[in-house]
Amino acid sequence: MDNMALTFPPELLKRQAVIYVRQSTQSQVMTNLESQRRQYDLVEMARGYGFAGIDVIDDDLGVSASGCQARPGFERLVAMLCSGSIGAVFYLEVSRLARKGRDWHHMLELCGLVDARIVDHDCVYDPRHPNDRLLLGMKGSISEFELSVLRTRMVDAARAKVRQGVASGIAVRRSWPCRDNC
Repeated sequence: MDNMALTFPPELLKRQAVIYVRQSTQSQVMTNLESQRRQYDLVEMARGYGFAGIDVIDDDLGVSASGCQARPGFERLVAMLCSGSIGAVFYLEVSRLARKGRDWHHMLELCGLVDARIVDHDCVYDPRHPNDRLLLGMKGSISEFELSVLRTRMVDAARAKVRQGVASGIAVRRSWPCRDNC
């Protein structure tokens, strides 16, 4: 048995490992091929840990995780977690899974309830353990903060272009409305 497999109890290795693959826009899907490759390479990481059953969920390629769009892949992941069939969720970075704290913390709670691990390139996290949960919570908060900073930068840049006369007629939103009360 590989040393990596010692990280997971045998009962978890009997369950599915899920690799969640997502990029925010169709443009990223077309041009950021290295990011896609790195996400799909997580399959090999899951095999290295000893998982035989591996499911890749890439239904959300080209769909933002900001909470404003339906994400069928994320919904499928949540359903699989609820069924107890997942032993670990693998992702490249937190922002691939969720940019909204509500989605992130919901997933952490579900993983804790069904004893599923969360795995990225840094570590294998057990959301039932307080220190792991703290680190995961911080990663989720940082991801959500990054989204806020990116939005602010985009709005500020658009306003600056209008002031400079470089662009006209750009609609600059004061808020970012979402459907379904998100």
